[in-house]
Amino acid sequence: MLSAIWVAFLVLAVVCGAANDRLEQVTAAVGSGAAEAVTLAISIAGLMCFWSGMMELLRASGAATKLARLLTPLLRPLFGRAAGDREAMEAVSANVTANLLGLSNAATPLGLRAVDRLYTLAGRRGAPDTVLTLITLNTTSIQLIPSTVAAVRAACGARAPFDIMVPVWGASIASVVVVLVCSRLLRPLFPEGK
Repeated sequence: MLSAIWVAFLVLAVVCGAANDRLEQVTAAVGSGAAEAVTLAISIAGLMCFWSGMMELLRASGAATKLARLLTPLLRPLFGRAAGDREAMEAVSANVTANLLGLSNAATPLGLRAVDRLYTLAGRRGAPDTVLTLITLNTTSIQLIPSTVAAVRAACGARAPFDIMVPVWGASIASVVVVLVCSRLLRPLFPEGK
């Protein structure tokens, strides 16, 4: 579906450019846009590699286990019985930590590991509530350090790429609270297993 939307945008740009005698500008914009996209991707890649490596060091040093213990009291009410499983909580905590650091790309493999463990605990059937809770936490995620957004801002020439931190904290906390409250309120309408 997404590829169809992008093709539609491309066709629309070409048609509008041709209709307004600006096809040459559209063609030039394609080349410069592609070059800017590659530059941006390279500038972000270094930061993502650094933070992904930091997450691996946390896991290898055992700090992930300690972090899981710190986060478990906060996560226990959200994950119920699954909170008693050490492996599940380590994986969930690692995912939450990566998101707290603004590392959405590093959070993805950690989230997949957590989902796999949560499915195993639920007997691998349907869409367990714990998995849906993790997906909502992962999607909305509180960002303490918006490193990816700051890297994009720095690549675009922002003088103070981290000056967005306070608004990011407010928006990300509000999004997590709203989604968790809505999921709890709507849960009775969609009982598990139906």
